[in-house]
Parts: sequence; structure tokens; C-alpha cells
Amino acid sequence: MGKQTSLPTPPRVGLISLGCAKNLVDAETMLGALMQSGVEITNDPASADVVIVNTCSFIDSAQEESVEAILESAALRDTHQPTQGLIVAGCLPQRFRADLPKLFPEVDVFMGVDQVPKIGDIVRQAIAHRAQKLAAGKPRKAAKGKVLKQLAQWNAEGKAGVDDAGDAVRGTGKFGKTRAVLPAPVVPMVEVHLRPTYIQDYATPRFRLTPRHFTYLKIAEGCNHPCSFCVIPRMRGGYRSRSQPDIVAEARALLADGVKELNLISQDSTYYGLDLRTNRQHAIASPERFKAAARELPAHAATLSSLLRELNALRGDFWIRLLYTHPAHWTDELIQTIAECPKVARYVDIPLQHIHHNMLERMRRETSQQYIVDLLAKIRAGIPGIAIRTTFIVGFPGETDAYFNALLEFIRVTRFERLGVFAYSREAGTRAGQMAGQIPDKIRQRRRELAMAEQHQVARQVAAAQVGRVLKVLVEGEAGAQELKQANVSSWEHGLIRESDGGVAALRGHYAVARGEADAPDIDGRIYVRAKLPAGEFARVKIIGHTDYDLIAQPA
Repeated sequence: MGKQTSLPTPPRVGLISLGCAKNLVDAETMLGALMQSGVEITNDPASADVVIVNTCSFIDSAQEESVEAILESAALRDTHQPTQGLIVAGCLPQRFRADLPKLFPEVDVFMGVDQVPKIGDIVRQAIAHRAQKLAAGKPRKAAKGKVLKQLAQWNAEGKAGVDDAGDAVRGTGKFGKTRAVLPAPVVPMVEVHLRPTYIQDYATPRFRLTPRHFTYLKIAEGCNHPCSFCVIPRMRGGYRSRSQPDIVAEARALLADGVKELNLISQDSTYYGLDLRTNRQHAIASPERFKAAARELPAHAATLSSLLRELNALRGDFWIRLLYTHPAHWTDELIQTIAECPKVARYVDIPLQHIHHNMLERMRRETSQQYIVDLLAKIRAGIPGIAIRTTFIVGFPGETDAYFNALLEFIRVTRFERLGVFAYSREAGTRAGQMAGQIPDKIRQRRRELAMAEQHQVARQVAAAQVGRVLKVLVEGEAGAQELKQANVSSWEHGLIRESDGGVAALRGHYAVARGEADAPDIDGRIYVRAKLPAGEFARVKIIGHTDYDLIAQPA
């Protein structure tokens, strides 16, 4: 017999995912594709052959978190695994694709949204590229302060970095095509489509990172809205829906795997299906045009209402939660659908951003103050017991004291069950970034504190009104001592909901932590049940007390 050659060891890959639930699904899809390609997944970055950082670039604070994760990964590599490849994926490369290679010389590959299915090949490219770098000499390193200063400068100038100007380190390219990659080993490789078109389907491999009992179900990708403060359309491309049968097939498989809560997500879930209509000529933004287009759809057309009804008809005891809706795209049919579908949680996420008409116009939100007031009244009247979550932006360019006070009054009067507030973040490549009347950061932060203080009063009243009620809850697990001591919720996409809830620290003994219909995973309140309950199952509890944002209960 001749000498046997051993098969190469499959590369080990670690992944760090930052940002919103939509980014989390992208990370799950990457892990699924990696496992399908024979790659081994590890939770120990120090032992990995490649580390992937899936970044967020929603606002400046999210960018800073992404920068820290990239540089910390590079530093860990230098200490434990010098040959380790480093891949940066997600929104940061999509947004600053031309300039990141100059800012992060230690990165081996930058990849975009469209490259998710190719992640197995990209991992192997990263390993080879790292070897080339080491062979060429000691690689350069980025300084955190310099990187953050450059990103802040781009945001302050309202520019998105070099795209097609011709002086990018990778040469030039056209929209929709991947940039040319320079062969020099000291230059990170870049595979980023300027306008992504990728959307997963049921056949896409996926390795879920959420607990078994809940998951996020992405129904569409991209966005068509012209909001003046937002860079998501630039990063994620135009709106593109998955087919309804494809979504339902995935939902059926998830339920069979033990899922008790399907959280429907996209950039604008209320627009679902409208891009699939035949002979469409352009995107629809305003409420009037949207309603007119919806009325013209054939009876069999896919819409959010038809999707909710088909999901509601699936067998089993589970919740369907609707996240990321846009006020301009609500219809009477959607309100009626939610009311008639018992498995759809009495909860909607509907970011309004502001209420004063001048601010809504400057933000290009396509809705007026009166439209919003009327819509909220319709939703509350049409869906009894509904909990409404919203977010607002304060300190937007041109926001006067009078405009801000109008927002505070709206918060007091409307009494949202769930609410988060952003201090405006000046973002590169947005219309708002170029506007006159930019407000100093100190004032922006102070207004956020005042708005959250206003909601704090509302939240305590909303929580107090729950005492004595019997609720159906989904049990997350046993509440640990640290969780009881510091109940903390924060989300970049939901406005830093709350920093602390001091009342929870007083809890003692054995508690299960659960969520009601009014509580989305990770971003809303919790229900602490004085009992031991099985995780991942529904239970009925009676509310016996509350803290600032959370409820205290016992088995019913």
C-alpha cells in the first residue's frame, strides 16, 4: 500500500454578531452555510482559524461598538492565534466599503450582504490572505481613536466615504457589481455589492442562535423609504419580499422544532408583498398611494394580512409577533386581520420618530400629525388590549423647544405601552446630515433624558394597571441572581429602551422570568413569576406587583 495522505482539518470559525434581530438572522444564515460547507463552529475565538464580526452601522454608538469588536478580535488574535483570519461582515462594510480597508489594515476580508451564501469560500480566502500578510512582514494595525475620529468626521461632513470617485484602494466599480480586488497581500480583500439583492429562502441553511422557544422570521429585506435621517436603504438595497409559501414553509418547520413565538421582521413589515405586484413601476411611500395600490391587488396577492392569516391557521399553540411596521402602510384590513387572528400577539411595533408636523416633514416621514393621531385611535379601537411600541428621535436638525415640548405632550397624552427614544445621530450620506440647524450633542442628550423621564411616569402607570390581571406568558427560564439585581434592556434599533430598573433588585427567592404578549424578546419588559416553571412553555400567571418597567406575578 502506498502512503496515505490525511484529509485537511476543517477550519474552525467563531462569529460575533452585533446589532438588530435582522442582523442576527444574517449571522444564523452564515453559520448555516458554514456548517453545510464543512466548517467547524467554535464559541472560543482564541482557538478559531477565522473570526467573523457581523457589524452594525445604524447610528454612531453602534458603529463604535462594531469598531471595538473588530479591534478587540484583532488584539486577541495577536495574543493567541497569529495566523487567524479576520472577516468583517454586515452593515459597516456595506456603508463604508471604499474606505474601510485603509482604516482596518488588520482585517483580511470585508464582505457584504450578497456574499452571505459564499461565506464558506470567503473563510478559506481569509486564511490564505492572512498567511500572505504574515509572509510579507509585520502587518499594520489600526488605532481605535483614529478610526472613530475618521468615522465621526465622515458623519459630520455628511459624506459616506469614497464610492465611485476612482481613488478607492480597490479600484473602481459599478453599482450592483463587486469591486475589483487588488492582489497586494497587505490590502484587505473586499467583496461588497454596492446595491444588495440577496434575500434568503426556506432552502437557505440556518443555525439558530435564539433559544428554542422563539425565533425571528425575516419576511423581506431592504427598504424603499426616503427618511432623511436613515442610511438603511443605502446599506440594504431596495425592498424585496420573500414569497408567502416560502415563509409559511419555514414557519411550519420552526414550529415543528419547538418554536412558540414567531417574530416577523423586515425593514418595513407593513410593505410586505407590495413589491411582488405585477407591472409595478415604482416604490410606494405615501399612505394614499399605498392604500390605492393595495385596493388594486388581485384577491390572491400576498400581503401582510394574507401572510398573518395563513400563519395563524397553522396548527399548534404559538404567538406571532409583528415587528417593524411603518405608520404610512397600515390599512383597515390589517387592523381587522390582527383582531381576528388569536395567535397574533396584541402588540405592534410602529416607530413614529416625531409628532410635530414640521419635524415629520423634515424627516420625510410621509405622515402628518393628524394622520398619526387618527391611526393610533383606529388601532386601539379595532384591536382591544393592543400594546403599542414606538420610538422617537429628539434633537433632529431644526427641532425647537416648542417642537420638542409638543412631543413631550404627545407622550403624556397618548400613553404608549412601550417607548424608546434616540438622541439624533448625524449620519454620513443622509439628507439630515447636510441640513442646517444641527443641534449640539449636549442638548440632544438632555432632550432624550427628558423624554425618557416622561415615559417613565407613563410606564409605571401602565405597569400598575396590570396588577390583578391574569396573563398568558411565555417562560424564558429561571431568573438568576444577577438578572434580578440588574434588569437591563438596550437596543440600538429601539432607542435604548431603559438603562436600569432599580425595583427588581428587591426581589428575593426563586423566580422564573417570562414575557407576556406585550413584551418582545430582548427589548421590552419582563414578568418575574414567584415559582419554578418549565422554560420554553406557556403558563398563566396573576400579576401581584410591578417595578418601573417589569411585572411581578405568581402562578394563576
